[in-house]
Amino acid sequence: MILKVLLVIGVIAVVYFMFIKEKPSKVTKTSTKKKDNLKANDMVECATCGVYSELQESILSNAKYYCSKECVDKAS
Repeated sequence: MILKVLLVIGVIAVVYFMFIKEKPSKVTKTSTKKKDNLKANDMVECATCGVYSELQESILSNAKYYCSKECVDKAS
């Protein structure tokens, strides 16, 4: 009787780990370099005030994006 219960639990565990449980995603170099994959119309957050603006309208200073010259001056 105990052997049958252990066998059922083992089968359920195998099915769970093979089909149901999500596998952890591997971190790749492309996912860590998110800023390198930006396009001109992507939205980026201002490092000073938190406002989102388009990438082509943003100002890049010290590897951070800013929405205006005033925010760049505040950060300095």
